[in-house]
Amino acid sequence: MPKFYCDYCDTYLTHDSPSVRKTHCSGRKHKENVKDYYQKWMEEQAQSLIDKTTAAFQQGKIPPTPFSAPPPAGAMIPPPPSLPGPPRPGMMPAPHMGGPPMMPMMGPPPPGMMPVGPAPGMRPPMGG
Repeated sequence: MPKFYCDYCDTYLTHDSPSVRKTHCSGRKHKENVKDYYQKWMEEQAQSLIDKTTAAFQQGKIPPTPFSAPPPAGAMIPPPPSLPGPPRPGMMPAPHMGGPPMMPMMGPPPPGMMPVGPAPGMRPPMGG
């Protein structure tokens, strides 16, 4: 009867029968060998990609930073949403709530700037 060779375990099984193969393939040692084999293969693939990228960078095929190359003619890079600027197409400007824009307060307000009553257009608080 021919013997079965397991490439992952680098060993021959005593018999080439489905039950012997099934028992071998469900074993802990075989599963660890399969896991190690594919882990090494993934590491080799990643290292190969790193080596190719490094070689392309050294040959000048890849710019040093993504922003070093000027944008194509006519291309406009929109500002991040956190920066003020003109409204972008399809974006509605923020509606004003009536009155001057609010500035963040740093400390107590200057004398004469204390609010006396509710703001114009606002109802007084409930209960008094």
